[in-house]
Amino acid sequence: MINKIKNTAINTIQIEAKAIASLTESINEDFVNAVQIIASSKGRLIVTGIGKSAIVGQKIVATLNSTGTPSIFMHAADAIHGDLGMIQDDDVVLCLSKSGETSEIKVLVPFIKNLGNQIVAIVSNKNSYLAQQADFILHTPIEQEADPNNLAPTTSTTAQIVMGDALATSLLAVKGFTPKDFAKFHPGGTLGKQMYLRVSDLYPKNEQPKVDIHTALQPIILEISSKRLGMTAVLDNEKLVGIITDGDLRRMLNQKRTTSDLTASDIMTAKPKTIDKHALAVNALELMREQSITQLIVMDDMKYVGVIHLHDLIREGLV
Repeated sequence: MINKIKNTAINTIQIEAKAIASLTESINEDFVNAVQIIASSKGRLIVTGIGKSAIVGQKIVATLNSTGTPSIFMHAADAIHGDLGMIQDDDVVLCLSKSGETSEIKVLVPFIKNLGNQIVAIVSNKNSYLAQQADFILHTPIEQEADPNNLAPTTSTTAQIVMGDALATSLLAVKGFTPKDFAKFHPGGTLGKQMYLRVSDLYPKNEQPKVDIHTALQPIILEISSKRLGMTAVLDNEKLVGIITDGDLRRMLNQKRTTSDLTASDIMTAKPKTIDKHALAVNALELMREQSITQLIVMDDMKYVGVIHLHDLIREGLV
């Protein structure tokens, strides 16, 4: 039984991998023309299909929208019962069908053509009704489905997904879509935060620990403990001159037998690592990693304004 499971799984992967590899032969003039027509369209890309192709179509729509090609899904069955009204004059329609002979598609296509919209077909059968009626064919040939009975949509849907990805990425390249553009559509994701989240968005949530350069040891310990950032800035006439961390205190206590006369100037690390409040949060993370530290002093020009901690960046999902 174990071998049967393994062999079935491996066979599935091999069948689908072979089908995907063969798709390179379908990147032809029709594919190029379809990309150019969609890219130059003033409307949207309407994606439609039935059954498993409809599910794949929804995935393609999600990918297209997130990469700068305005798209909307229209279920082929619902289209002929009112949803056809969502197609506007400048829209291009992408139809997905393995056989190209599905009854819903055969009913839908003439209506689309009557509206004057161009049709791009992702279809496995080049001799099918859909292929013959389409303006552009994105051919997804398959020899067999991957399941042992050659029935369940497996290889065919995988090929559709890959062709949809090829279409989306080609449109992305043609439009010059950048990571910054991508971040605009993903402001809540990690990439969006890397592009937009700034130190100034985070440090005001923290306390602003600070002591004077002449402050004695006990008030220093109280300041570090009460502000709960594991450190305090050291100022001289409001000018930043150093930092004292928990580690600095431990090292000092190990080295000194008497501490009664110690002040901040005796304990601090001079020239601490700082970051401007307008810097991107991801830059703060990079600096922390380079220096193997967990906090940075935040500056507004030459003025100390706060602290950003590694925990702030973890909470935002940047780590």
